[in-house]
Amino acid sequence: MFGKRKRKFKHANITTVIGRETELVGDLTFTGGLHLDGTVKGNVYAADGGNSLTVSEHGRIEGEVHVPNIILNGVVQGDVYASERVELAPKARVSGNVYYDLLEMESGAEVNGNLVHRPPGETPKLSWKPAETHETDKVD
Repeated sequence: MFGKRKRKFKHANITTVIGRETELVGDLTFTGGLHLDGTVKGNVYAADGGNSLTVSEHGRIEGEVHVPNIILNGVVQGDVYASERVELAPKARVSGNVYYDLLEMESGAEVNGNLVHRPPGETPKLSWKPAETHETDKVD
């Protein structure tokens, strides 16, 4: 009856890992799947279309997050904008508002801000595009 129907979360394969001892200062844009064990001091962006961010219990973001899908078990100090799905694991800590279409929140997760449901059509689309490769950027 109730609770028997569960939607599967199809996330992108992990294509990038930021290690536990790594601190990145500045905005980060990515496509595919990003797994964060370290710290990002800046905003995190991913375009719509199946991209996903996983923040482990050791991961930390000090800035806004704009991604289609996020699995959070670490800390975010800033607003989270997810055009598709937010999954808050038991050790998740958010100091900011969470904007989502679909939300899963486990016991122990904390949000010090508002939870704002936004259907897919109402979630702002991201306008950034990955930077073009220039001749000087290529390695022979």
